[in-house]
Amino acid sequence: MAAALVLGTAGCTKSSSSGNSSSASGGSSSSGSSSSSSNGGQQQVQTQAGGSGPTCTYTKYGAPKLDLKGVTVGFSQSESTSNPFRATETKSITDEAKTLGIKLIQRNANANVSQQNTDIQDMISQGAKVLIVAPENSDGLTPALSAAKAKHIPVLTIDRTVKGTACSDFIGFIGSNFYKQAQIAADDLAGGMGGKGQVAVLQGTSGNNVATDRTNGFTSQIKAKYPNISIVASQTANFDQATGQKVMEQILQSHPKLTGVYAENDTMALGAIQAIRAAGKTPGKDIKVVAIDGTQQCVQDVANGVMVADVETNPRFGPLAFDALQKFYTSAGVATKVIIADHHFTKDNAKAALSNGDVY
Repeated sequence: MAAALVLGTAGCTKSSSSGNSSSASGGSSSSGSSSSSSNGGQQQVQTQAGGSGPTCTYTKYGAPKLDLKGVTVGFSQSESTSNPFRATETKSITDEAKTLGIKLIQRNANANVSQQNTDIQDMISQGAKVLIVAPENSDGLTPALSAAKAKHIPVLTIDRTVKGTACSDFIGFIGSNFYKQAQIAADDLAGGMGGKGQVAVLQGTSGNNVATDRTNGFTSQIKAKYPNISIVASQTANFDQATGQKVMEQILQSHPKLTGVYAENDTMALGAIQAIRAAGKTPGKDIKVVAIDGTQQCVQDVANGVMVADVETNPRFGPLAFDALQKFYTSAGVATKVIIADHHFTKDNAKAALSNGDVY
């Protein structure tokens, strides 16, 4: 099994369209907790701001007490399920709702924050009394959050944060320590490069905490620990494979001596690998590549030596999200910040992770 990191998940890419709405309800035997033979690759809590830290209850929030099995829960997905992270995340939420016998309605904003605002308000109009939201960015959902707050509808955020106050504008956040993920990626890349060389950074979409933390964590770690490594290019590729390939092609033309690439998610890494090969170079040999996500294709690339390492972002939020909502409706409450433990895939454990179901 892949070794668990002392950190946390999430973010991912922009892709082409998928359906914008769907629904699921009732109890079934399908569960988001059954993805593999090891631990199903399921999320495990690393740290949480509970106990001596802040918690949130429905009374503090100003929401009416509800039985989740008696109401409709809305799930707002930010991006297309053609992206493996988003597909796995959506399946996990859907499966857990079915297992618990909770009626779930869903909308997919397809990487459009304006659409996500509309989606959330539409679900409120459709009768959703509780919301789970995977935000497209950190500061664009004020209209939807305000609409939910006005109707005393609690909102749980997963994967990315939003601006506002926990237990007032939203219940809290479940996700990863994105800064720490990036520090680990920096150590991996530096090790693969022998502690020297030129590196390019493919940044995620601007305006969300995932891209910001993954950029700052990586650059600070390189500057602090590896004086012989220079970051010669750092450009946005929008968490997108085609954009990642195009940006990487431009960087390779400007920096022909490049020896390392850090992609802030797996799809950009795949685009970068295509560009490296098109330039007549060999990924894993001429240019070392590391990324964050833990998708099957990139972990296979780690096992094959095409990539140095891949830091997981675990998208299986279903069990933890619904557990958080159930705790919210008790006197004990739920932690307002839950950081999950992600895996770390290297050449030493990638093959085992592929075999036991830790990847998605």
